[in-house]
Amino acid sequence: MAEWTIHLLETPEEMTAVEALQRQVWTGSETDVIPAHMLLAAAHNGGLALGAFVGTDLVGVAFGFPGIYTTPDGPRLKHHSHILGVRPDWSGKGVGFALKRAQWQVVRKQGIDRITWTYDPLLSRNAHLNITRLGAVSNTYLRSEYGDMRDGLNNGLPSDRFQVDWWLNTKRVERRLSRRPRPVLALDHYLNAGATVYAALPAGEPTSCPPEMTPSLTGTLLLIEIPSEFPELKAVDLTLARGWRLYAREIFEDAFVNGYLVTDFIHEERRSFYVLTHAESTLEDDQGPG
Repeated sequence: MAEWTIHLLETPEEMTAVEALQRQVWTGSETDVIPAHMLLAAAHNGGLALGAFVGTDLVGVAFGFPGIYTTPDGPRLKHHSHILGVRPDWSGKGVGFALKRAQWQVVRKQGIDRITWTYDPLLSRNAHLNITRLGAVSNTYLRSEYGDMRDGLNNGLPSDRFQVDWWLNTKRVERRLSRRPRPVLALDHYLNAGATVYAALPAGEPTSCPPEMTPSLTGTLLLIEIPSEFPELKAVDLTLARGWRLYAREIFEDAFVNGYLVTDFIHEERRSFYVLTHAESTLEDDQGPG
């Protein structure tokens, strides 16, 4: 049995608790806190707020709202998940995954087959959750998506983001959210499959500089390495962190323009790699070896 319960948030008291949770997760900027009245307005008009509770204490929240995207056949409805936050003392215990799984269940019942959200592509913990565990994919890089952010997690760097697409009814996603998810593929699986490695960092040196030149990307299966502990790197050397932000911007924008899709993420032995597959393959496959 999980140590927490998850249910819909719909009252002013619950949304006031969400305000307080935001201050604990994204410290340092009161102006970036979504106010209770906006949360309520969205939740009462097609949006979705889910809370994870331990007893009566709110320890995690997922909040989003309906959106529109364009297709050749005209506009279609999607759900945009704007925040996923877990109280620091509950981080790493599965609360975030449980909230996303609950979101998947509710949004599917609404008849919607796509959820989008954004995250910093240099945060390996977020990448592991979003890409590896949830089965989201990405081929969209957004420069400075939120302008200058002032909270403790984002202050000092351009707010570049991946937009991820979570196709709720695909076998890919269903396998990852099942009670018996597919085995996680390791670095050796991809190397044995002939993946080309880019931006490899010296083992045990997570604060290395990024390559001076952005390489030309070739092959059908790529491994693009990022620093495994970017928040630590940023805390030690903001200039170096900015260099990695600009390098990531160039290499991922180039990859997406040339038809690559982020389909997996590997984090092992303090090394982190994005797996990119040429987008000729379909979302019904796991898009990688194994």
